[in-house]
Amino acid sequence: MSFLTLMSISEQPAASPGQSNLLVGLLPFILVFVIFYLLIILPQRKKQKQHQQMVENLRPGDRIITSGGIFGTVMDVHPDRIELKIAANVKVDILKSAVAIILSDKEKTEQKES
Repeated sequence: MSFLTLMSISEQPAASPGQSNLLVGLLPFILVFVIFYLLIILPQRKKQKQHQQMVENLRPGDRIITSGGIFGTVMDVHPDRIELKIAANVKVDILKSAVAIILSDKEKTEQKES
């Protein structure tokens, strides 16, 4: 009986690997990349451009919060770093990329009141 089964299997034409379309095979990968690009890469680029623009607009006297959670006042802006006053007679240099938030006028007045 196994001989008959082997004969019936061997009589079926084998599919050649050249018959599948390359585009159809790559379509799921292309679709995943497009979704990945739209959901992750584009929003990250937009956020990065906003942060870069925010840092470029820093001026002495601006109140900021660093990514480490330090509150301070911008004393001087250099091409690659910022001189930040964090307490009386205490100034530190930080990288521009460490700026997380620029406090608005409303937030400045709330902090002065408390």
